[in-house]
Formats: sequence, C-alpha cells, structure tokens
Amino acid sequence: MIDYRRLRVALLGAGAVGSQVAGLLLKHRAELADRAGADLELVGIAVRDTTAPRDVELPQELFTTDAESLILGADIVIELMGGIEPARSNILQAINSGADIVTANKALLATHGSEIFDAADQVGASVYYEAAAAGAIPIIRPLRDSLAGDRVNRIMGIVNGTTNYILDRMDTEGADFGDVLKQAQELGYAEADPTADIEAYDAAQKAAILASLAFHTTVPLEAVHREGITSIDAAMIESARKANMVIKLLAVCERLAGTDDEGESISVRVYPALIHRSHPLASVHGANNAVFVEAEAAGSLMFYGAGAGGVQTASAVLGDVVSAARRHVAGGVGVGESTRANLPIVPIGRVTTRYQVTLEVTDEAGVLATVASILSDGGVSVATVEQSVEPGGGTARLVIGTHTAQESHLSSTVEALAASAVVRRVVSVLRVEGD
Repeated sequence: MIDYRRLRVALLGAGAVGSQVAGLLLKHRAELADRAGADLELVGIAVRDTTAPRDVELPQELFTTDAESLILGADIVIELMGGIEPARSNILQAINSGADIVTANKALLATHGSEIFDAADQVGASVYYEAAAAGAIPIIRPLRDSLAGDRVNRIMGIVNGTTNYILDRMDTEGADFGDVLKQAQELGYAEADPTADIEAYDAAQKAAILASLAFHTTVPLEAVHREGITSIDAAMIESARKANMVIKLLAVCERLAGTDDEGESISVRVYPALIHRSHPLASVHGANNAVFVEAEAAGSLMFYGAGAGGVQTASAVLGDVVSAARRHVAGGVGVGESTRANLPIVPIGRVTTRYQVTLEVTDEAGVLATVASILSDGGVSVATVEQSVEPGGGTARLVIGTHTAQESHLSSTVEALAASAVVRRVVSVLRVEGD
C-alpha cells in the first residue's frame, strides 16, 4: 500500500448533500487517495445539532458544533451549509488559515464571490464550486478551463429543476400550475416556501456565476434581470404548443456586439421563454437541468443531467475535493478567477429578441388594423397572427408573433396596446429564444 501524504478535510454542514459527501469520503477513502495522490481524512463535521437525524449513518464522534476549531486544523474545507452567514465568515476564516475551499453555495458566490476569490488570491488558496451552478452537471470546469482559450458568445440554460418539473408537467400532461407545485413539494423537488425557485431567485444566482465565468467579468446579482413562472397558465402553454414551441425558465447569458460608439457588452437575464421543440433544451424533462453553450471555435455544446439531489450533487463536490487535494500534492499557489475583461452589463431594455404577445381584444371590425398600427408605430414588426373568439362572444384573443425587436421598443409598444380602447387585456408577453 502506498504511504500517501495525509490531508485533513473538514466538512461544514450535513444536510442532504453534506451527509452524502461524508459517507462517500469514508466509504471510498482508499480509492480517492489513489486518484488524489493523498489520503483524505475527514476530521470532523460541523453542524448546529449533533443529534439530528441524517440521510446517511455516520460516526457520531465526527460531529461537532465548534466550526472554528475544525476549520483551523484543516487543509481542505467543504462548505455545504448554504445561506450567507455564517458560511461567508467560515469560508474567509478557512482561506486566511491556508485551506482550500470546496463549496456548493450559489447564493454566497453570487453575492460575495468577488470578496471570496480576492481573499483566496491574496494567500494563494483555491476555491472550487462545481456544484454551485448545476448540481451534478460538470459546467464550471468546462467554462473556466476547457473553454478558456475560446470565445463564449452565449449560454442558455435550464438551471432550476423545480421550475422545469412544473413547466414540463404543464406541457406534457396539461396539469395546473398550483397542482404541480404541490406535487413537487410532496416529492421534495420544491421547498415548503418555493419562492426562491418559482420566482427565479435561484436561477438568477446561477446565471450570475455562469456569466462571470463565460465572459471573464464580475456579474453582480443585482445586474441579472429576473422574472419567475407564476404567471404561466394553461392557455399560454397551449399557445406555445400550437406554435410548436415549449415554455422553459431560461437563464440567458449573452455577449452583445459592439457599435462604432461602444464596445462589446453582455446581458444576463432569467425569465420564462418560448423555445422551439426542435431545440435540444426543449427535450429536457422532469427535474433535470441542461446548459447549452455557444462558443466561437468549439461551436454548440450541451451539458445535461441532474441539477439537484444529495448523492448527485455530492459527485460534483467530491470531484472538487480531489482537485483540491491534487493541488496540495503538486504545490504552488491556487489559480485565481479570470474577471479582467470587465465588460459592461446592459439592462434588459437593450436586449433584442423575438416575442409572442397575447391580447384579449374587442371582437369587432377594424381591431386587427388598429393593433397592427400600434405595433408599427412602436417599431415592432408582425411575423404571425392567430385569432380566436372567446366563449360567449364579444371578445377575441390575438396571439401575435413578432420579428426581432429591441426590448425597450416592445415594452413601450405593449404599454400603448394596453392603453388602447380596443384592447381589453394584455394576457402575456413571452420572449422567443434559441433561434
């Protein structure tokens, strides 16, 4: 047996992911040592309650409430507590003590990533976070390492399993939003308070992380445009079906071409959007995630798999632990994040895409001409129109597909439509992505 150097590993948090990580570290210790070139000894697990039930049976002597002592004696610290504090303070303490960090904390990285990476750079430590953006799907390393010599132009991703499960069930089974949400909670896909998922806060955090990596630019969370899925109903799902499209909550990170007056910029946004059923992302079902990357040289790449789940996410965490161990064995300072491009982040109004606008209008002669005139005055060109009379008469529904338009023009045009005497209600406005 090879006499490997011993590295002390501290784990903070033993929830669904943490307990799986601990179990796998103990079970596969010898095998992981062969891969890492170092013996990975789990020296302790810091938790709030040492007697709480866990998903995996673990030695009781590993548990402690003294996170500080555990951190100060570790070579690698795995943070799986979630939330901002005390995770931020614990990570900074670990970095300052010389430890490398492995974390899956998307909320922390999206809000305090720059602070954490700067602290690691100052002491030559590394921060690994493969599990923070898409669970078990390997996307951080491909963006940070494999595509570092390429030019990423666009990322379009389904990065929240809860919302994908809900929208997929609504599309494939005609289920009601509320009913599917309740079932998602019963299955453990959604929390008792599902706000972070259905209002797209979770997806926005992941979009900020992905965009920062893809465009080598720090993307603060407040720069990400965010819209949730609570307004999506059966009629919108059916309209999408008739157009051979499907509605997905998409994280879109896009490089925008420069002009004679301005250089390149980027847009980062999360919203429910229409995507053609022939696009690879349209076939992502259930609670799965997928990230579609468009690079200048590599072309189109898609990464697909489980975006959540204790044992699945533990796979990504352990991959980072092995990478951290290899760095310790090889020696040298950690590799910092590349955010030197400093591309400006434009507001949603500067984005250009196609749209589907659904209106309830008065069912009388001349209405279509009036609507078309308002769209034309706003600089929005009509590509398709589908009209149907609502039950009871007197009201018609118009589903209007547009050619490419700028978001600011579309927004002001929709306001003009809403104010028109012939429009009773603007039912929905959905972007069309993936063309």
